[in-house]
Amino acid sequence: MKLNKPKSILKIVLPLLLGVGLVWYSLSKISIPVLVQYFKDADYSWIIFGVFLGVLSHVSRAYRWLYMAEPLGFKPKFANSLMAVYAAYLINFTIPRAGEIARASILTNYENIPFDKGFGTIVAERIADTLMLLLIIAIAFILEFEFIYEFFASKFNPSTLLIAGSALLLLALILFLFIKKSNSQFALKVKGFVFGLTEGALSIFKMKNKWAFIGHTFFIWLMYVLMFYVTTYALPELQHISIAAVLIGFILASFSIAATNGGIGSYPEAIVIAFSLFAMAEDPSRAFGWIIWSTQTLVIIMLGGLSLLYLPIYNRKKTTV
Repeated sequence: MKLNKPKSILKIVLPLLLGVGLVWYSLSKISIPVLVQYFKDADYSWIIFGVFLGVLSHVSRAYRWLYMAEPLGFKPKFANSLMAVYAAYLINFTIPRAGEIARASILTNYENIPFDKGFGTIVAERIADTLMLLLIIAIAFILEFEFIYEFFASKFNPSTLLIAGSALLLLALILFLFIKKSNSQFALKVKGFVFGLTEGALSIFKMKNKWAFIGHTFFIWLMYVLMFYVTTYALPELQHISIAAVLIGFILASFSIAATNGGIGSYPEAIVIAFSLFAMAEDPSRAFGWIIWSTQTLVIIMLGGLSLLYLPIYNRKKTTV
């Protein structure tokens, strides 16, 4: 346990330090008065609409989980599932990925679902979400293949790209053969991850309500993308943004959430990087990143906090029996 303690501390401290550093960097690139002015001038009807779409995605996520609990022989209350989702999002702002553990613990306490089973269903959910993110990346690549090709062609010589691509394919093949035959710790971890991803994906199609589960999964991610897209209308400078910029911005912003606690600092900067590929000005891009991140975060803090407070009240009859 002592050997793991420094590693556990680093997992908590490093994302927090990175987040603080990125906040400082981001605010050093745009003056506070300018950022405040963007907040004042924003059209909050679009921001509220984006928040509403975000709430819909969380409601759908809570309802989708009920389909995973049913094969285990449990029929949890939707209210508990929804409050567990919001509580998990809130806790993720303190310790990265601790929200999933907290969510499983809440379901254990208030729905009598064994922790290991509850946590297993949440991991399976993450697999479905990972597949959806990969699908969005693939769609963005297909729709914007010409743009992506021209972008890299303008930065690198085409022959260099061909050589680099061939080298990457050869390296991927060598790595695949190594992982397939090796019993090293790294290879076993990769094989375990791929096996879990495949097994989780196939298990979805074995569910009794698989089409409802798949439908909710598509709905959740559609709401995520639409939430991102409609919020761009809050700033006049972004109202003519291309779908390509929206998709690339959304993808990079999604990855940024895993980099720091809830995407603090990293979320606005990921959007600046994405939008700069489309020659968009930094100030409105950075302001947009802070607007969408802060409003969505505020909702999670409010509803997550209320969920943690109301959970014992809502389940008081159960706890007093």
